[in-house]
Amino acid sequence: MNQMIVQKKIPAEAVDLYTRFIHGEIPRREFLNGVQKYAVAGLTASAIVEALMPNYALGQQVRKDDERIIATYETVPSPDGHGYMKGYFVRPFSAISRTQTPAKLPGVIVIHENRGLNPHTEDVARRFALENFVAFAPDALSSVGGYPGDDYRGGELFAKLDPAKRTRDFVNVSRWLKAHAACNGKIGVTGFCFGGGMSNTLSTILGDELGAAAPFYGGQARAEDASKIKAAILIHHGALDKPLVDAYPAQEAALKANNVKHEGHMYPNSVHGFFNDATPERYNRATAQQAWTRTIDWFNQSLRT
Repeated sequence: MNQMIVQKKIPAEAVDLYTRFIHGEIPRREFLNGVQKYAVAGLTASAIVEALMPNYALGQQVRKDDERIIATYETVPSPDGHGYMKGYFVRPFSAISRTQTPAKLPGVIVIHENRGLNPHTEDVARRFALENFVAFAPDALSSVGGYPGDDYRGGELFAKLDPAKRTRDFVNVSRWLKAHAACNGKIGVTGFCFGGGMSNTLSTILGDELGAAAPFYGGQARAEDASKIKAAILIHHGALDKPLVDAYPAQEAALKANNVKHEGHMYPNSVHGFFNDATPERYNRATAQQAWTRTIDWFNQSLRT
């Protein structure tokens, strides 16, 4: 990232424009044209776009070859979905032993945004392994060739998926992880944006098969489905993410009415995507760390007893 971007703050309106773009609400051309109006002296439109786009090297916290983990790519059958789903399976090295039966650990499904299994989501899976979980980060784009290495193209491929089959894919990989020999039979799910919404959806489908969910800035499940939720739900929203913050009271009311264990946190000075350290103009280090600590504590409480 160049010095100009570091010195001059990107306008919040431009960040919001990027959020609308990655959600598919506006096309790429409208995003690029819209950024032009925020170009001022010392900050060009191209510099704004560069600052808003993900930098996955910048967001890496755990190297892929970290000696503390074992990571493989696995393919899980999904006959009632798109046929199969590939994903990134990560375990702590201590869970693998050639001389003794490995300890069974809680499992966590880590669900990406609406662009496929990018390097940021894989990095989050590695972070869970270092917290002594077995993590599986599936790729919704598996049946269309997998994450293409480019978020924009990934978003285009994502739009071609059958939503109902896509949901079945996530149900099937969740059950696969729950039954895995390395898992203690208890699983949680977390995810970001689309992945947060899917975490909420899985809580209504899996019922008592799911122990906990920690959706990050995800759309809520239908209020009429709240009675199906048996998992403990931990909700993370950026306080500046107005649509989701405004929707939260209704979600909270539905969870309360159905006696679902839950917590909801609205993080100050945080926008949609505040956890994603690969997008520095959205990332809020302080609140991301707080949300991470709460998530680990939530899963430890729900999945280890």
